[in-house]
Amino acid sequence: MMQNGQPWLDTTGQPIHAHGGCILKYQDWYYWYGEDRRANYYVSCYRSQDLMHWEFRNHILTTTSPFQAQRFKAEGGLVNADGTKVNIERPKVVYNPKTQQFVLWAHYENGQDYTAAAAIVASATTPDGDFTEHGHFRPFGFMSRDCTVFVDAEQAYFISAARDNADIHIYQLSGDYLNVTRLVNRLWSNEFREAPALFKHKGLYYMLTSGTSGWRPNQGKYAVASAIEGNWSDLQDFGDATTFASQPAFVLKNGNQVIYVGDRWGSAEHYQDSSYVFLPLEITSQRALLKNKARWFMAKQQFVFKD
Repeated sequence: MMQNGQPWLDTTGQPIHAHGGCILKYQDWYYWYGEDRRANYYVSCYRSQDLMHWEFRNHILTTTSPFQAQRFKAEGGLVNADGTKVNIERPKVVYNPKTQQFVLWAHYENGQDYTAAAAIVASATTPDGDFTEHGHFRPFGFMSRDCTVFVDAEQAYFISAARDNADIHIYQLSGDYLNVTRLVNRLWSNEFREAPALFKHKGLYYMLTSGTSGWRPNQGKYAVASAIEGNWSDLQDFGDATTFASQPAFVLKNGNQVIYVGDRWGSAEHYQDSSYVFLPLEITSQRALLKNKARWFMAKQQFVFKD
């Protein structure tokens, strides 16, 4: 059992630094990836077999990670010209069974402001190894900020906030997951949503998002569709007015459980004090969801993982 909003410690007693991240199940292990802004780190990785006890594995992306150009033109480098750090936010890692590569997509900024608005790609041959950076770029020239990656069967998609967060874009990824091949959907023009989290449940697709209010939590909203590239419903509220003082990071499917995972952010000055919120999502009626009449039940304080 974990206590929402309290420090979560790894097996050595150190705070877990996996903000804005994701959990990937590979073989017998769960791997938790997320932002780590300490020292020269960008993304850290932990692993667990029970989702409760997490072992630190590696700082998989750092200021000294190697660069390897790919077929697309992308700018490399994980430090600025003056030696300062950039920002790598919302890292998501997926496994490509065809290439047997672990591929990371994230939001890239220059560390000074939010004018870069780019996506960054990296990959590795093991889930907790040192990742190789492949550069950052704007997909088809569009701004790209908060993001996620979703694999449906063997087709992968990159989802990100575009046009100064006014829209959400969905891109189809190439077969190796290292590039975008086409823009397949643009959603909710001028709604200014961020922190997308996409999951599939009983044949339908659900996307959670937050509003744009900086470090302050706000009302979470969701939409539903029968096809990723098709028509999505209007945005609807879930949770309370502050999404239980959190912002969506991702949704974890664990057996019959659908688990919302969010970040309870500290301020910019107290980023290291940020914590996590794990909450069960109960979808009471798929038909009702399509009619915008769904109810979502979310526990507030404690969460227990169940088989």
